[in-house]
Amino acid sequence: MHMPEAVLFDLDGTLIDTAPDFAAVLNRQLAAHGRQPLPYETVRAAVSQGARAVVALGFSDRFPADSVEFEGIRQEFLNSYLHHLADEARLFPGMDTLLTCLESRGIPWGIVTNKPSLYTTPLLKALNLDHRCKVAICPDMVTHTKPHPEPMLKAAELLGVSPDKCVYVGDHLRDIEAGKRAAMTTVAVSYGYIQEGDNPAHWEADHLVDSVFELSRLLGLE
Repeated sequence: MHMPEAVLFDLDGTLIDTAPDFAAVLNRQLAAHGRQPLPYETVRAAVSQGARAVVALGFSDRFPADSVEFEGIRQEFLNSYLHHLADEARLFPGMDTLLTCLESRGIPWGIVTNKPSLYTTPLLKALNLDHRCKVAICPDMVTHTKPHPEPMLKAAELLGVSPDKCVYVGDHLRDIEAGKRAAMTTVAVSYGYIQEGDNPAHWEADHLVDSVFELSRLLGLE
């Protein structure tokens, strides 16, 4: 791979390991409703699908996903998550070194996520990433979300970099689809929140890596 002019990341499951907080919030909520906790790995696999999918793991057998009751449970979860979103969330191992290498070479990095800014902004601030991240595009900033290319193109425009000079890194098929539609070089990461039965090798990304170390080497930072 040629050295990119910018690197963009999906947030949950790619840049930051947020699953521990999702699992903790859900299991506290389940306990409050007299329900049994769920295994961490079960919750982890659903995080890239968003809060609705996580809540559905614990309550879909009780409330239909389109019901008023389910929406109330989802809002209850989100309200709690907002206060606990950085209890245990951390950059994936090796990611801080990767970001530092990009910064030392003058290569801007940013985030394109389907996580609303209500949660993205305080999470980045809590992890001291808000001043390092050069752009963070959330769904409330665009008309169309991933897999539509709009947020990708908006990020590249704000960075002043041609999309074909950008690399996009993600742990979900929609990440790869969005990146390819925006003419970016795409990298799928198998260390992310992969659902059971899914296989990143089938997403037709330009590259597939199994660790942050492999990603760093692919980017020419090792």
